[in-house]
Amino acid sequence: MIDDVSLKILEILQEKARIPNVEVARQMDMAPSAVLERIRKLERQGIIDGYEVRLNPDQFNRRLIAFVTVNVCEQKAKQPLGPYFAALREIQEVHYVSGKDCYLLKVRVADNGDLYRFLQEKIILMAGVIHTQTTQVLHTFKETAKLPLTNSTVEQRN
Repeated sequence: MIDDVSLKILEILQEKARIPNVEVARQMDMAPSAVLERIRKLERQGIIDGYEVRLNPDQFNRRLIAFVTVNVCEQKAKQPLGPYFAALREIQEVHYVSGKDCYLLKVRVADNGDLYRFLQEKIILMAGVIHTQTTQVLHTFKETAKLPLTNSTVEQRN
């Protein structure tokens, strides 16, 4: 079980992953060595899964977000489609979902022309793809990978 001190450290790291260890220790009123040891323990336990930089998509001409549902017949596919979709750089998320569709893809491209070319060349023509449906995002109010952290939401680990 994660204690309140570790939860607070995780909250601080979610806000700013590059925060110096000394600053985390100051905010926690702890010794830097104790904070570092807790962070390393959280990494070893797989609670901290990694660190990544969030880039501004506008600066890289990736303004358009679309969610694409893909209905597939895996028996007709020449390769497993989940890993194929995951390898495409235009796709930020790949989810295998329940319901009539099989995959939900979050795609980020420059514009409608890019989206059209991407769908035509890399999705629709794939063996095993039966049908797609695309929804374009008009405005994003929130986009995050942060998790709400409280002791009651932390899963009991064996």
